[in-house]
Amino acid sequence: MLTNKTIVLGITGSIAAYKAAELASKLTQAGARVDVIMTESATKFIAPLTLRSLTGRPVVTSMWELSSEFSIEHVALAEAADVVAIVPATANIIAKLAAGIADDMLTCTVLATKAPVIVAPAMNVNMLENPVTQDNLAKLKSRGFILVGPTYGRLASGEMGAGRLAETETIIGTIKQVLGRSGDLAGRRILVTAGGTQEPIDPVRHIGNRSSGKMGYAVAEAARDRGAAVSLITAPTSLPEPVGIEITHIRTATEMKEAVAKATAQADALIMTAAVADYQPKSIARKKIKKDSPSLTLELVRTPDILTEVKGNFLKIGFAAESDDVVANARQKLEKKRLDIIVANDITDASSSFGADTNKVTLISRDGNVENLPLLTKREVADKILDRVLELLNQK
Repeated sequence: MLTNKTIVLGITGSIAAYKAAELASKLTQAGARVDVIMTESATKFIAPLTLRSLTGRPVVTSMWELSSEFSIEHVALAEAADVVAIVPATANIIAKLAAGIADDMLTCTVLATKAPVIVAPAMNVNMLENPVTQDNLAKLKSRGFILVGPTYGRLASGEMGAGRLAETETIIGTIKQVLGRSGDLAGRRILVTAGGTQEPIDPVRHIGNRSSGKMGYAVAEAARDRGAAVSLITAPTSLPEPVGIEITHIRTATEMKEAVAKATAQADALIMTAAVADYQPKSIARKKIKKDSPSLTLELVRTPDILTEVKGNFLKIGFAAESDDVVANARQKLEKKRLDIIVANDITDASSSFGADTNKVTLISRDGNVENLPLLTKREVADKILDRVLELLNQK
């Protein structure tokens, strides 16, 4: 997604400028070409050499600099940019952009570019809440600028409040979403389920499984990065919420069934990565069950079979986590649930078990096509699944 993309990173004079170094580093590691523009005040907080060392690229600090790469720099950078990201953005730079003032290298570049511009504000809470700043932010938003944050947290002044720079991963997620707008899934609506459901026994205990949700979140983010409108229905996980995705939190299989039925009304594809508990207690204790006896007997009943019961004119993709006869059992599940694709993996393989960052799967289609994939990261597996989904959507 970020490989060979040009990100123009504008850094302004905020104490949060040091966080831009982490952003520049991660973007560069992901394969992006990061060209940094620093305002004069930004150089008081972080040295240009730091950014040059992290990106391996020249850092522009003045309108009057000429490098071997940029003849008229603000025009060259503006034209080269796939995205311009101002991180952090002070109240001063926001006011200049809202007023259309171009008196430094960064503002000139923003006014000269046709690329999308992401603005991540960071400032004192009182400055942020000032009506002038709020009006300026509203103007930028109305003109198509993409605002990220700020968030609530501890500020440089020591007080707690809004004005804290958005997290690096949130900014990167926004950049990916923006870059993916014209991807091969643009105009498609993809519904993804993730995580393991929790079926309550009493107010503090539940029946569950060890699903981490990583595969589902990877599929949701990959679909977003390819331009799809993505809805994610997720059971409890410890994963951060992905940016630019409509998220519905559920806990039980019944809640997931209801959420899926509602969300599939406009979906082009349902990708059911969630590990739904097969059984749930027939009755739930209203109070915590005490350890009064050496044993406890629970009567369990089947949970809803979401993939079998959900109806609609959309692709259905399921997962089969098997410990033996993986492909044979997956084929049976594909036929029984009338799926378009099933993704089978051997959970006895540590590299493909719950919580791993990798997966080795077999993709089986209704038409009999079988593709054995090598060990891949879950994000790579997600893109392989979406490649197959795209083929079927185009055939429809």
